[in-house]
Amino acid sequence: MIHQRTKALLTAGGCAAFLLSILAIYYFLIPETLHTDLNLRNQPPALAHLFGTDWMGRNMFFRTIAGLRLSLQTGLMAATFSALLALFFGIAAGILGGWVDGVISWLIDIFITLPHLVLLILISFAFGGGLQGVTIAVAISHWPRLARVIRAETLQIKDAPFIAHARCFGKTPWQIGRQHILPHLLPQFIVGLLLLFPHAILHEAGLTFVGLGLSPHEPAVGIILAEAMRHLSTGHWWLAVLPGAALLIMVKAFDMMGENMRVLLQPRTSQK
Repeated sequence: MIHQRTKALLTAGGCAAFLLSILAIYYFLIPETLHTDLNLRNQPPALAHLFGTDWMGRNMFFRTIAGLRLSLQTGLMAATFSALLALFFGIAAGILGGWVDGVISWLIDIFITLPHLVLLILISFAFGGGLQGVTIAVAISHWPRLARVIRAETLQIKDAPFIAHARCFGKTPWQIGRQHILPHLLPQFIVGLLLLFPHAILHEAGLTFVGLGLSPHEPAVGIILAEAMRHLSTGHWWLAVLPGAALLIMVKAFDMMGENMRVLLQPRTSQK
């Protein structure tokens, strides 16, 4: 029987390999595969074009791969920045306490209670939309839940004996946070970062779908789906179904990788 950690390692490795294959396929694409060919308009899925072609004869498989790569890029920037915000605010609230903890906890509650999609749209619109607006909107709106987890972990760790000894040696709160608390928070940070990716990718696609995201000239998945809506009534189902399914599979791969990394990093499963 496969041990729990071995199973988690294999699953996480398989998900990582799948995500890397998206980048590998994109970077080995021939540039002409993204160009139009009016002689191949509205072709259904086949071996020559796995996801069919659109109304301009473009290969939908390669367009979808390019869109997923763009989603990975946007998700990486947004999720990383959001996770770093969560790490900073979570440690600051846990270590400094008092009014600092009160203000940060109030901000966390405000962000969590606000309607998520409305907040995303407002922030993206305020920063001018496009890649910059989407990245900032996703990053600013996704840090509170991870910050709450890191704050709770920090509150537990700061009462440990080795933290009291560090205070006796005259170390400042930020030195204690950087040298003693931060290393203990890295597992939660890594898992939280991985689990932020699915949200970042889906919300980037959602903002792009409603017209507040990337440029219409970019092969983003949200743009592909928005364009496909005008052609579904003509029976060209593959224009939306296959790119949408590919997006969901990529999001699920990130989710599975995050959950299995949590298993690998939990001390109680280290011997299972």
